[in-house]
Amino acid sequence: MQKILLLLMTLLLLLSGCAAVQPWERETLSDPIMIFDENPIDSGIKEHYLDYREGSSGGTGAQSGGCGCG
Repeated sequence: MQKILLLLMTLLLLLSGCAAVQPWERETLSDPIMIFDENPIDSGIKEHYLDYREGSSGGTGAQSGGCGCG
């Protein structure tokens, strides 16, 4: 009985995180305070440097000429 109750509580907890976001609510969610990275410019520069140094790029959504110039 306790296992079933625990499973049910876990399932309810997981499903409570699902929500539909309305278009007028997206402004609140796109607030800079919601970004995980404190300084996205520095992390972008670091990622670009690693891509250039390792000769690998792609999978980040950024497009460039492949010359390392950005």
